[in-house]
Amino acid sequence: MSNTETKKPNALFEIVFNVFLPSFILMKFSGEEHLGTVMALVVALAFPVAYGGMELIRSKKLNLIAALGFVSVLLTGGIGLLELDTQWLAIKEALIPGVIGLAVLISTFTPYPIVKKMIFNDTLLNLELIKERLAQTNNTEAFERCLTTSNYLFASTFVFSSAMNYFLATWIVTSPAGTVAFNEELGKMTLYSYPMIAIPSMLMMLGIFYYVWRQVRAMTSLETEQIFHLK
Repeated sequence: MSNTETKKPNALFEIVFNVFLPSFILMKFSGEEHLGTVMALVVALAFPVAYGGMELIRSKKLNLIAALGFVSVLLTGGIGLLELDTQWLAIKEALIPGVIGLAVLISTFTPYPIVKKMIFNDTLLNLELIKERLAQTNNTEAFERCLTTSNYLFASTFVFSSAMNYFLATWIVTSPAGTVAFNEELGKMTLYSYPMIAIPSMLMMLGIFYYVWRQVRAMTSLETEQIFHLK
């Protein structure tokens, strides 16, 4: 049976495993009476590293976003363990989403914009019928412009994430790396990043999806059940 292989990971489990547990360990167990600064950092970062490894084994393929997340965790650990200036942490926090945003932006000028691959595909949409209706209504080029706009909007979500990551890192993490205070601030930054960055970014992406759906409906006069592969 392939059900277990294709089953999507639990969102609540992801949040607890990758956000709350590492944050809790960094904020509560970094003192010398507990794990100590180095071991607390290693244990906390082991959670997202282990999760990324499990996802790679489960899906049996390398996801670029997941790979960048893995690199991000390793860089955070390196900055803490090598006791580098906290400015490097802020740069790293801004760099990862910045690189993704740049890749999305560059894809706009190729035949394969990332939004088109994510949204406008046979898995999600009744592509053949949509393309047929777009051709009938002479809206094929107009819809391509819609997808281009969507790709720009998608890139802007990573610009937002990059700017907010830098702001959070410089605002919260002010203590020298290698100290208990640094670990506690790192945990607090990880915790704050979810409501301040992850949730707004998801809402922006839902807004983009809604925009594309409205454009498809307006340009094709198709109903929702005709647009999507509903099961």
